[in-house]
Amino acid sequence: MKRTAVLLIIGLLLPVVAAALESGQFRLLSVAETQKWILVSQAPGKPRYILDASTAKITVDNKPAEIKDLGRFSVINVKFELKKAYKDGINLDGTATEIRVLTPEQPVKKQ
Repeated sequence: MKRTAVLLIIGLLLPVVAAALESGQFRLLSVAETQKWILVSQAPGKPRYILDASTAKITVDNKPAEIKDLGRFSVINVKFELKKAYKDGINLDGTATEIRVLTPEQPVKKQ
């Protein structure tokens, strides 16, 4: 009986946990280099996200990069976890775990 209850609870919570992760192509609206935050949006009229990118793995054309390098681009691929936080007077929407930029000369690699 206990095992069934645990499996039922895990089954109900799994979609909630999975929904908290976002991934895809976003428009980069702003970069705050000192705090390492980025403001992104998927499309006009869609929600905007302020993300903490301080611990994100950042790559440009599959080579390691810094957050200051992102300012040159308008479209980035971001994986992030949605979780509300308050830091330095700003309400953050989540934490970026991976930021990738591929310039037009680089083919998109499927993962």
